[in-house]
Amino acid sequence: MSTLVLQSPLAGWAGPLEEVPDAVFAERMLGDGVAIDPVGSVLVSPCDGVVLSVHRSGHAVTIRAGNGAEILMHVGLETVALGGEGFSVQVAKGQAVTAGQALIGFDLDLLARKAKSLITPVVITNPEAFSIVRRTQDAETQAGGFLMELAPVAGGAAIETVADTEISRELVVPLAHGIHARPAARIAETARGFAAEISIVAGGRRAGARSPVGVMALAVKLGDHISIVASGADAAAAVDAVAALIESGMGEKAGEVAPKIEDAPVALAPTEPAEPGVLRGVMAAPGLAIGQAVRLAVEAIAVAEAGQGASFELAALDAALDTVRARIALAAETGEAARKAILAAHLAFLEDPELTAAARKLIGEGKSAGFGWRRAVGGYVEALKGLGDRRLAERVDDLIDLERQVLRVLLGLEEEGVRPLPAGAILLADELLPSQLMGVDPARVAGFATARGGPTSHVAILAAAMGLPALVAVGAGALEIADGTALILDAEGGKLRVAPGADALAQAQSAIAARHERRAAAKAAAHEESTMACGTRIEVFANVGSEKDAKAAAANGAEGCGLLRTEFLFLDRDTPPSEDEQAAQYQAVASALEGKPLIVRTLDVGGDKAAPYLPIPAEENPALGLRGVRVSLWRPHLLKTQLRAILRVAPLGQCKIMVPMVGSLSELRAVRAVLEEAKKELGITQRVELGVMIETPAAAVTADLIAAEADFLSIGTNDLTQYVLAMDRGNPELAARIDALHPAVLRMIDQTCKGASKHGRWVGVCGGLASDLAAVPVLLGLGVTELSATAAIVPEVKALVRTLDLAACRDLATQALDQTSPEAVRDLTKSFQQAGA
Repeated sequence: MSTLVLQSPLAGWAGPLEEVPDAVFAERMLGDGVAIDPVGSVLVSPCDGVVLSVHRSGHAVTIRAGNGAEILMHVGLETVALGGEGFSVQVAKGQAVTAGQALIGFDLDLLARKAKSLITPVVITNPEAFSIVRRTQDAETQAGGFLMELAPVAGGAAIETVADTEISRELVVPLAHGIHARPAARIAETARGFAAEISIVAGGRRAGARSPVGVMALAVKLGDHISIVASGADAAAAVDAVAALIESGMGEKAGEVAPKIEDAPVALAPTEPAEPGVLRGVMAAPGLAIGQAVRLAVEAIAVAEAGQGASFELAALDAALDTVRARIALAAETGEAARKAILAAHLAFLEDPELTAAARKLIGEGKSAGFGWRRAVGGYVEALKGLGDRRLAERVDDLIDLERQVLRVLLGLEEEGVRPLPAGAILLADELLPSQLMGVDPARVAGFATARGGPTSHVAILAAAMGLPALVAVGAGALEIADGTALILDAEGGKLRVAPGADALAQAQSAIAARHERRAAAKAAAHEESTMACGTRIEVFANVGSEKDAKAAAANGAEGCGLLRTEFLFLDRDTPPSEDEQAAQYQAVASALEGKPLIVRTLDVGGDKAAPYLPIPAEENPALGLRGVRVSLWRPHLLKTQLRAILRVAPLGQCKIMVPMVGSLSELRAVRAVLEEAKKELGITQRVELGVMIETPAAAVTADLIAAEADFLSIGTNDLTQYVLAMDRGNPELAARIDALHPAVLRMIDQTCKGASKHGRWVGVCGGLASDLAAVPVLLGLGVTELSATAAIVPEVKALVRTLDLAACRDLATQALDQTSPEAVRDLTKSFQQAGA
């Protein structure tokens, strides 16, 4: 096969790709090529060929030459954010073009003002088939002048024909979090089952589908248009399989797209004054612990750049990868589900063909295995950090972890995480790697605190699974604490107390001991009635999500279920559950509760919960879009099916129905109309209670209007808090400030209770605040008469209720409404509890 000469598609200055201020191009993740700083405003075809793809924003186009070479031209950097502004596309996908033909026109002045850079990478995206043997670099070039010459790679997968061998399919990504680590790993697993070469094309960029890291680096988000492209004997089947996997939603339950960040998250400063000897952070896993500081510093690993020959270094890399792979596979055979899932993700990264190919390419250029591996991983680390997605940025730790594990094997160093620890060690680090935490003896670790990191990182997930209290984003002060220093780690309070005095230690020890005693006593009395000391009856229910949860709730003394999350039936599947399936599951939960009340929340998807068969249109702010009741009224056939299933539960009347995310009385009326239709169809004439979740400020301030027609109100404090405070509860930078005991939230609860009392309706709380023991007396004082908590804490809530007097709780609530911060409210409740102790 002959070489191919590519003409320059632009007039400007041609430079090397490594000078492009974008790691995806600079590290040649998409392939080799040339970068052009343009002076013209028309992008032309560099050769004869066929248009493979044109991005919908008009900023990027890919051409396939007659010999199979694929050339991506990406006008400017971060120009996808312009949404097509300033671009004029002059060709279409599948169109044949000739060298010099205009492809895209663009407004050079507008791009200079609005884009990150005008630099235009011209990249060969199938470098396994073609190499650049000659190129213009560090020189001025004219449109139509020489740019580079390509030669086929011996044994490469060049495609001789153009239009008839490639299959492609365009789709809109329905994943709430886009294609992050887990979806990328599943795509790679599916792609490996086919012989065809499969790629994902997004935003003018292209990544092999077998590369989870490469696919992640495309930064595909909810609502993005992507193309699945494949060539080979089973290309059509491959495209269908990958497309079906993505369109299924893969059971994603992720939250909203995270805001752009520059580095690892750091919590905003708390609103309360700094306390001497106390560092503030963000809770990663709950708990209270006393221990001594053990600093874990990640030692630098030096690697030689020059190798000892390609064959020697390639063999060393393969052996190291095999060793680490075997260790991870062995470790994944035991432990909790969270640990296994994280290790499975690590294995997927190790199998990434593009990651290892990048290392092998450097080895072929004379570099050592260690240098090649570090450089390959480093390119993806920088790319993920720069994508502006916090969840992807938090996966950087996983790549760094694997980089270190492989390097240690290459250099013959011992595994990390085997350092002997004193009993009661509280680990301190800049950031902990998953392998470090999995390598310690959990019996000797009391908890950990890190200077950086986020609450959704893999070490945070591991800490919760291991039952270790943990703080992240504590700041540089955590690294200044000397080994052996006494510490009190209060994860729920977001505090790390350094070198506490005797009084503080005694208080913490008493708190831990009292907590154990309180839990034991509460458990023993769990099945006693929940009545206040003054005789006022308070119902303590549990939130459940399955029959198993209901059995646990009953065992812990719950007097009913205040919230059945029916999403367990609707998520992680390709089609909605039938009426019969729902009825059977609801009956099983009702039976497990042995006749106790069961409040069933209608389907609550959208926002932070995605159902694959409900492809909600892309929304700029999903938290304010189609959620809860809005989805049910958008798809009323699903609502009626669910209501019919609930009505079939025997005995009739055990189930009450609750509608989520109501914002107005009209929504309640619409649901009641569907309920009445369902009752009529089933021949039911008895009244069935229909209540409303108060989760929006609109519902809280119009509670008196809603209560006129609702049978009860139940406050979802998690969502209510984020909407009242205008703070995303999934954002770790705001985690230290989001507290449902904020006076503004309490005033919304107060208004809800007053509105309900006008019509004699009862008010419950089924959000996280019902499980917060500090909040219970305030809620009862505001007028709440039903608390639905997590099953595990139900005994403690009931035990606390029995000690409280309603008049005292009302006085406390009145004072709480006049405080200026949630910290002040918590101080008030602490004093209240101490006075009553």
